[in-house]
Amino acid sequence: MNSLAKKSVFIILAVVIVDQIVKIWVKTHMFIGESSFQHWGWPMQWFQLAFTENPGMAFGWGLPGEWGKIFLSVFRILAIGGMIYLIRWLIKYKQPKTGLIVCGSLILAGAIGNMIDCMFYGVIFSNTGYAANTVAEFMPAGGGYAPFLQGKVVDMLYFPMIDTVLPDWVPFWGGKNFVFFSPVFNIADSAVTVGVALMLIFQKRFEIKELAKDKNEAN
Repeated sequence: MNSLAKKSVFIILAVVIVDQIVKIWVKTHMFIGESSFQHWGWPMQWFQLAFTENPGMAFGWGLPGEWGKIFLSVFRILAIGGMIYLIRWLIKYKQPKTGLIVCGSLILAGAIGNMIDCMFYGVIFSNTGYAANTVAEFMPAGGGYAPFLQGKVVDMLYFPMIDTVLPDWVPFWGGKNFVFFSPVFNIADSAVTVGVALMLIFQKRFEIKELAKDKNEAN
């Protein structure tokens, strides 16, 4: 295994392990809707743990029914397999720049992290409710809350940079509560977002260097 492949494996393992540690702690210590730091002073209220579960894909979107969930899970598994093949192929045959592999590894790690939730969390955890006495139990005697491939993704990172009531004179939304950056996500989501963002920002640099390499080989 060359140094680039080792870096890729390290990034994937690090992201997946940290992601799962945080998710398991939240799942076994918090109930749905519970939020930490919300009554603390600045800047802690900007960095909350707010436990939610996502039954579908990003932003709560998903296909309805049991078979819809299974289809999404199988699609994710196939996508992960394709990404693993692509990264190995790039490292073996194209000798890409480190940045490209780092981005791909972050995206792959995020996909694996959320796929673990879908595959196993329904089997190994009891259902979580909306009160302190309904915190999930690990490996419950009565079995988990859902079959294999039908678990829910655990989300907990919430950064409400602005949480205020808009003035009455604001059209349409005056007098209503306004929260800037309201999505609740997890570390796996963050890895995917960072990987995609960096790949888009530096795509020209990756392409130019690869083209330069191909041109040198042609000469």
